[in-house]
Amino acid sequence: MFVKKEFFETGKESWLAEFKKYKYFILISLAVVGIATYADYLSGTYVSSTRVADVPDLILDHIGPYDLSFLFVYGYLALVLLLFLNPLIFHIGKLHKVIGQFSLLIFIRSFFIIFTHLQTPLDAVYADFPWSLEGLSFINDLFFSGHVAVPFLGFLLFRKDAGSFFKYFFLISSIVMGATVLLMHQHYSIDVFAAFFITYTSYRFGEFIFRKVNPKF
Repeated sequence: MFVKKEFFETGKESWLAEFKKYKYFILISLAVVGIATYADYLSGTYVSSTRVADVPDLILDHIGPYDLSFLFVYGYLALVLLLFLNPLIFHIGKLHKVIGQFSLLIFIRSFFIIFTHLQTPLDAVYADFPWSLEGLSFINDLFFSGHVAVPFLGFLLFRKDAGSFFKYFFLISSIVMGATVLLMHQHYSIDVFAAFFITYTSYRFGEFIFRKVNPKF
């Protein structure tokens, strides 16, 4: 019992020391994610009210739609939560990088969706997000799929962690989420496939920015 308590106290002290070291970066990253969320809201509102086009899709024409609402909503929310909880609990020094990379991805997606005026497939299965999160759920914000991009970003962020199962979990989750949005007809195929490439580019650009800010990153 003494050993466990000593181990806990040591871990707590290490966590606090690391938090104090990066607290200003964490605060800045929280401000940035707030701005990114607002940008996402503005772009989502815009595409929900503008004229859009419904287009054919080779894959969607041959599958579904199926109701996978629980996975679409709560599975996705769990992935977003895990993306932030992992560094918050196990490596607080990485939290600002995770938040920063997530924010950059949201900014880039906000830019893309206002220039791709595609309508959500007419036969799509719609799902309601709980609480105030419904206010950040839009229609026609298709290119590229956030449901695929976020877990794939998690894979890229944790892929160098030795012995971590999180990288495999997020990689598999990105594929599962891709299948989910296609089966629900919530996205076109191009939204899913492009998400992997754009997320990787966003991640690499984010790493470049972090190294410019602080070479130790």
